[in-house]
Amino acid sequence: MKWERKTINEVCNVGDGAHASIKRVTNGFQYLTSKNFKLDGLDLSKVDYISEEDYQKHFKDESKAITKPKSNDVLLSIIGSLGAPYLVNEDDVFGLSSSVSILRPKDEIIEPKFLYYWIKSNEFQSSINNIKSGVAQSFLSLGMIKSLPVIYPTELPTQRKIASILSAYDDLIENNLKRIKLLEEKAQLHYQELMQDSSKWDKVRLEEFVSVVKGRKPANVLEQPEEESQLYLLLETVERGKTLYTTDLSLPQSKITDVLMCMDGARSGLSFRGMVGAIGSTMAIWRSNSDRVSGEFLYQFMKHNESAITQGNTGAAIPHANRKFILDMKMAMPPKKEAEYFDSSTLPIIKLINTLHNQNTKLREARDILLPKLMNGQIEV
Repeated sequence: MKWERKTINEVCNVGDGAHASIKRVTNGFQYLTSKNFKLDGLDLSKVDYISEEDYQKHFKDESKAITKPKSNDVLLSIIGSLGAPYLVNEDDVFGLSSSVSILRPKDEIIEPKFLYYWIKSNEFQSSINNIKSGVAQSFLSLGMIKSLPVIYPTELPTQRKIASILSAYDDLIENNLKRIKLLEEKAQLHYQELMQDSSKWDKVRLEEFVSVVKGRKPANVLEQPEEESQLYLLLETVERGKTLYTTDLSLPQSKITDVLMCMDGARSGLSFRGMVGAIGSTMAIWRSNSDRVSGEFLYQFMKHNESAITQGNTGAAIPHANRKFILDMKMAMPPKKEAEYFDSSTLPIIKLINTLHNQNTKLREARDILLPKLMNGQIEV
């Protein structure tokens, strides 16, 4: 099997999103920026919108300038979540900011899905780390992107076979994520039903029953588990996109019943269900010390008030979650009977969500073990 090494510029036409300042609206066409990209897919929980007029004005598919993404384009975040890719589907319709690059594979050279998986490989991601620039925030220029390497088998059928093997894992992961979303919505409904009578309950400041423990930077970070290592929990880990480990046992330890919050960076104030592991410096453990407020109830309260929490962030260049502001927030304290009913209703849901997340972790690990071996020809197809 013959393999070729070329640059992105040799195997793709390269463009990027709109450089103009476009007014956001409450409804219309989705407008994606680098904040919507993570290594394992798009995050549309906080997506912007633009008007149809601006969409038609700024996003065109012309020979001299590619600004409008189309099916089988590979999108690449070039600011913030550097190198996070997305393969455009037939049904996708959105505009892009200039923080996202568009790679349009040349059909006679490279299979789009193969290129997508190549971008996710450690070799490609390492090449990004070697050339990235920027002081406060890393970024990639179009020139840098065009110079990045692509190593691929010259036969298109071989590229398709490799992509097909890897996408089988992603299909299973995607199905689990859809199930998780439905279960999340079910848990939210239980919370909303319970809160219908909350006007009658006592209001208690979070500071009176919640403890907060900020994480720290570990002595080491590992890509693969070793003896006596444990999960190292950063934003990319708790979002279940990447698995990291550490043998530094001195870090604060999270329990499955805790709430984890991102404390620093663009996603400060976002809350996640607890995971067992060591907490990194950008995360914090929020732990309920009341038998009437379970970890799940506290989590639902945090998610329900997430907009207020993020609006209370401090810091101009780098946002930080405002611990004092959050601890000053008041929660309607559920009576013991209602609290027990909520916990019994949501416990099976949370257990299933956790099982599906664990399945996805194993699927990602298996896929990521295969990926480099398929990409460098160690496993022939």
